[in-house]
Amino acid sequence: MKKIITTLTFIGALTMSNAQQFETTKITDKSGYQYETVTNDKTGVRVYTLKNGLKVFLAKNDDAPKIQTYIPVRTGSNNDPADNTGLAHYLEHMMFKGTSKIGTANWAKEKPLLEEISRLYEQHKAEQDPEKKKALYKKIDEVSQEASKYAIANEYDKAISSLGASGTNAHTWLDETVYKNNIPNNELEKWLKVEKERFSELTLRLFHTELEAVYEEFNRAQDNDSRLVNYELMDALFPKHPNGQQTTIGKSEHLKNPSMVAIHKYFDEYYVPNNYAMVLVGDLDFDKTIKLVDQYFGDFKYKELPKKEVITEEPMTEIVERTVKSPSTERLQLAWRTDSYGTENARLAEIVGNILTNSGDSGLMDTNINQTQKALRAVAYESAFKNYGSFSMIIVPKNDQTLDDAKKLLLEQIDLVKKGEFQEWLIPAIINDMKIQRMKTLETADGLATSLYGTYINGRTWEQELNEINEYEKITKADVVKFANDFFKDNYVVIKKEKGVNDKLVRVENPGITPIKLNREEQSPFLKSILAEKSSDIKPEFVDFSKAIKTDKIGDKKASFVKNKYNDIAEVYFIFPFGSDHDKHLGLATEVLQYLGTDTMSDEELKKEFYKLGISNNFRTSQDQLRISLSGLEENMPKAIALLKNWMQNAKPDQAIYEKNVNTILESREVAKKDKGRIMAALSNYAKYGKESRFTDVLSKKELESINSVEMTDKIKNLLKMPYEIFFYGQDFKAFTQYAKPFVEKETLKVPAKKIYPEPATEGKVNFTNYDMVQTEMSRIAKGPNVNLRNFGKINVFNEYFGRGLSSIVFQEIRESKSLAYSAYVSYAANGELNHPDYVTTYIGTQANKLPQAVNAMDELMADLPQIPAQFDNAKNAALKQISAGRVNRTNIYFNLLNLRKLGIDYDLRKDIYEEIQKLTLADLTDFYNSKMKPMKYNTAIIGKKENLDMAALNKMGEFQEVSLEEIFGY
Repeated sequence: MKKIITTLTFIGALTMSNAQQFETTKITDKSGYQYETVTNDKTGVRVYTLKNGLKVFLAKNDDAPKIQTYIPVRTGSNNDPADNTGLAHYLEHMMFKGTSKIGTANWAKEKPLLEEISRLYEQHKAEQDPEKKKALYKKIDEVSQEASKYAIANEYDKAISSLGASGTNAHTWLDETVYKNNIPNNELEKWLKVEKERFSELTLRLFHTELEAVYEEFNRAQDNDSRLVNYELMDALFPKHPNGQQTTIGKSEHLKNPSMVAIHKYFDEYYVPNNYAMVLVGDLDFDKTIKLVDQYFGDFKYKELPKKEVITEEPMTEIVERTVKSPSTERLQLAWRTDSYGTENARLAEIVGNILTNSGDSGLMDTNINQTQKALRAVAYESAFKNYGSFSMIIVPKNDQTLDDAKKLLLEQIDLVKKGEFQEWLIPAIINDMKIQRMKTLETADGLATSLYGTYINGRTWEQELNEINEYEKITKADVVKFANDFFKDNYVVIKKEKGVNDKLVRVENPGITPIKLNREEQSPFLKSILAEKSSDIKPEFVDFSKAIKTDKIGDKKASFVKNKYNDIAEVYFIFPFGSDHDKHLGLATEVLQYLGTDTMSDEELKKEFYKLGISNNFRTSQDQLRISLSGLEENMPKAIALLKNWMQNAKPDQAIYEKNVNTILESREVAKKDKGRIMAALSNYAKYGKESRFTDVLSKKELESINSVEMTDKIKNLLKMPYEIFFYGQDFKAFTQYAKPFVEKETLKVPAKKIYPEPATEGKVNFTNYDMVQTEMSRIAKGPNVNLRNFGKINVFNEYFGRGLSSIVFQEIRESKSLAYSAYVSYAANGELNHPDYVTTYIGTQANKLPQAVNAMDELMADLPQIPAQFDNAKNAALKQISAGRVNRTNIYFNLLNLRKLGIDYDLRKDIYEEIQKLTLADLTDFYNSKMKPMKYNTAIIGKKENLDMAALNKMGEFQEVSLEEIFGY
């Protein structure tokens, strides 16, 4: 009892000592711009509001000379018209197509054709006769062909990539549409010019090809049973509210019958300055930045928003049960409707979620279900939306359990919360962990920027967001128990995800789109002006590892140190120079350890002690390395290291627990063999390496069952006597070298011999696995020459120019021109270790009836490297700018050096890559392609529903074989 009181006092003191009050103050800068800032806000966020209502969130982060940009629009699928669902998401796609200035070679000729296409789509939407609809679509296709003569595909992306931007993307959800870029800070003004033009008007060019790409995205969603479960869950939780009645992707019939008029109307109503924000976090100057934002966005006109009907759900008073069927393994999800983000109800639901499962694996479900292995996996969490929210519990049952058995297990945990049968220390520890996670989030530019746009979307102030943690600190155990008893009744949704055939899949004909013209070499005057405008240079900075990393000895172990300049979080790594290639049992031993205690502490007590300390632990086994790590409050790291040593040294073997773990492993393997994503990964590995690979070289059922638990604990104990090095990321290295000493033992054991796996030639084999799905996925893999450091620059530019990204040739041709796939790419991957081969991978995900066309299109593209000088120059300059603005910091400094050692060097390779790219010409890249890539032969991996595929076409691709799940998984 004394020990518990002491821990409670410690946690309470820690939590209260960090409590800070946040209050908004208004300040006017020397130029007359008024902004809000919040006292005690270490991030220094400034919130401006321009005269037209545009909110501007600015914050400094000097990690790199970059700025993370987000433009969040306060609208999403919840504002879709009832007869045009999916509109907000489709509009998001069209925002990348340019304007009357971006993306057109001749607007005067293009405009009337786009207007005609719009009129045809209205007729197409109204027409009920199927044959007449087909005729209208054919006419749309014809006029689109004519219009494409004047369109310049992907010019927005070319403009943005010319800045050296990365992470260019967007997403749409219930109440938000968010546009994203990470830009070098010297390109801020040009970025603002481009975005001003983009947000000034909507031009729906290349409409029908992009619509088909969105439909392929719809198909991907049909093959994703997590989405299918979520659709049913939201529909049942929200029978009236658009949260549940309008999916973001939209209905099939609406996607096939769009209205360009409705899309324009939506843009005009919601894409107004008082309904979106500018979020900029990075290496910026506040005064200069707000002036530039005002200069480019201040002229947009304020506009009243459409009046929105407030839809209120009636309280749920019964259990609603739904069933979803798909080929993947069975699971169960329970969900209760909660209140909106920022409410007391949502906070209490969040606390309950963490009482059940948390990052320390010390919640009730962690202890009573996961640790005891009563199910394959169980988790609970709260999802708070702008309007309402949901509290979910998910469980994957074992083979001998029914879904009803699993449901009973979950509800038993809720009953424990209702009875208050959880320990007092848990709530303060949960809040402490929230603080740690917030520190980690807000220290990065992207983390802070994401928090800011979320604050804007949810209609909250930055002060409210910062004070949220203080509201959590007021929550008591009594509050939680009362909430649980009031909230958790027979008022929830049950989704049973059963294994079976999904009879709700929508399969459609290939619409037969005529490939449009891309005009790749054309440039609009707008793009030419952006490319001609010179920006100040950012000089690249390369890491001098000898200066960036401090080293010392702890016993006979090398210890490396990088200082954390940001917060009080520390990370400790024990890095062993061997992995599963050296010892197949190593990963198993670390997995079993998670269920074991010591001679003085149970596994439950161990996990609770780590969680109380605010420290997480992780054991990660890769093919050539074991990495054991601790992460959390630096002040508690001495206790955490001692706790880790005690656990490893004194782990108590338990054969019954081991046998349970073996059963869990075997059942998890069966789960993997039903999962599309894992099957495709296994099939791709089979295409790459064949029958004998580290992926298929797994412990058999017989081998697993023959092992004694003592062998596993001895293996963990012996790690302490083996070679390893230590890395510390924190603030006080001198203190660390002292308190880490007791962990280190004299090295008496050697690294086991490494198994060498073959890397066979790829010789044109086609490997197929049958799976019930709408789309078909195909990956081709070719073995290349051994890694050569002098090719890294060429590889970098090749991927940018040809294979990956929105402005790459593959994306333009496969998706933009021919509308054959939502996702298509070619990627050259340099090997990370000397004397091992590079690999080239191509990927296409598309409807089965489009696959032969998509394969032919990819083959034509790769027959010879396309020669487009302007696009090459853009790709080259983008690669240079990304390196110039890139910085290696935090733990990446040390781990980059570890990776470079595998390549036989100990200096920053980016310096060589930068110099190589500076000198690179299109002729050089073409020579590399012809000499290194063209001769490559590909093996193919295809997953799809056999009856939907053109098997004759597949047989033409190479030596065809249908492979079993047992062959590709190795079990």
